[in-house]
Amino acid sequence: MAAVHVLMLPWLAFGHMIPFLEFSKALAKAGVRVTYVSTPRNIKRLAQIPESLKGAVEYVALPLQAVDGLPDGAEATIDIPMEKIQYLKVAYDLLKESFTQLVLARSPDWIITDFIADWTVDVSQECSIPLISFSVFTAAAICCIGPPKYLTGEGQKELRGTPESLTHTPEWFGFKSVVAFRPFEAAGFHSGFYGNNASGRSYAERLAKVHEGSRLCCIRSCMEYEGEFIDLFERISDKPMIPVGVLPPEQDKEKLGTIEGSWTEIFKWLDQQDPKSVIFVGFGSEHKLTKEQVLEIAFGLELSRLPFLWALRKPDWAVEDSDGLPMGFMERMQGKSVVSFGWAPQLEILAHPSIGGSLFHVGCSSIIETLQHGHSLVVLPFIIDQGLNGRQFAAKGLAIEVERNEDGSFTREGVAKALRDAMVEEEGKGIRVGARKAAAVFGDRKLHQEHYIGEFAEYLRNESTDK
Repeated sequence: MAAVHVLMLPWLAFGHMIPFLEFSKALAKAGVRVTYVSTPRNIKRLAQIPESLKGAVEYVALPLQAVDGLPDGAEATIDIPMEKIQYLKVAYDLLKESFTQLVLARSPDWIITDFIADWTVDVSQECSIPLISFSVFTAAAICCIGPPKYLTGEGQKELRGTPESLTHTPEWFGFKSVVAFRPFEAAGFHSGFYGNNASGRSYAERLAKVHEGSRLCCIRSCMEYEGEFIDLFERISDKPMIPVGVLPPEQDKEKLGTIEGSWTEIFKWLDQQDPKSVIFVGFGSEHKLTKEQVLEIAFGLELSRLPFLWALRKPDWAVEDSDGLPMGFMERMQGKSVVSFGWAPQLEILAHPSIGGSLFHVGCSSIIETLQHGHSLVVLPFIIDQGLNGRQFAAKGLAIEVERNEDGSFTREGVAKALRDAMVEEEGKGIRVGARKAAAVFGDRKLHQEHYIGEFAEYLRNESTDK
């Protein structure tokens, strides 16, 4: 019997492409054949398919068309400022024709799509291939946004018509929860999610169409930590939600063996630190920190008097790497902590025994990468769903959120207090204990691969005969 064949299509952001790739590899281990579709430059930037999975996972590159407003060579959100993402969506939508030809040529059993590719609904129907949506967001965030009937039209105007409507627990929850936006987060999210853009369709409209046109939603999550929200989604929606596990990423042992240059010295420095004593600091690449934010984080780290490893991308407003830091900061931290500019081997860093906590933006992937090793979470959210994630994990006793002012600003004192509470103070002991217990779930590869992925792969096999 031939293996079930799935076409995967993520949105052009690494926070989407990487989870789709981890999902692809996990399904391949369970006997599913996967064609992973993206653009040429993105595929070159993604990890190579492991030798053991070659033949089971295949990359297929579909070139983007030139679009007014989109810089040459831009193929992912990391390549452009936030205001240009609308033009990337225009180019992404133009992949519909070449994707349709690929589907006709490959005749897969399933298409698994990201919610932004709402045109895959049309492809699915035209080619008679069933569609599944895959969410890289938490079930809590999806439920907070609301049932499909409130995403567009009169329903949206009635219950999500203003930013303020996003700042309290939705009525459909039916239980107490702190998962809601803060006012300073709500304004940007409301205009970005429900507002118009150059593509002609809002994020909300895209999500509604994919929800309506897909057979089910699968999600990178697990019942152990989001059971109440997965159940809630099914109550407020007309579609089942199947958790496929958190897809904990594995270290690339080959890459670990090739780490050289400054990182060789940094890992030697980590080897000399006490177990669970160092804070890893990293805010990803999607949100560009302002000068004031970088300075407050830097002074907060210094005030905490804790050893840290900060992976800092040179800000756009800085000429040289060190221009983004306070004067004399590097000299004062020499020997005590490390600041590294540019790319960092995050998985390898977080796996090091001297790391005990992480100060970060609360992106879903980073949560999983951190908790699989039992590290304390110190969270400083900035964009999209990050605030919801921070509140959700703080409520579960796994994170401390840096205190914010009404306008969203924060202080060095607030950063230092959150760090010390999470790492050394008695007040944060419960966080440290909870994070180490969480590692038993987030780091349980057997649970996520054999149980969650195994059951989903079996569903694909059983249902593919009844398309």
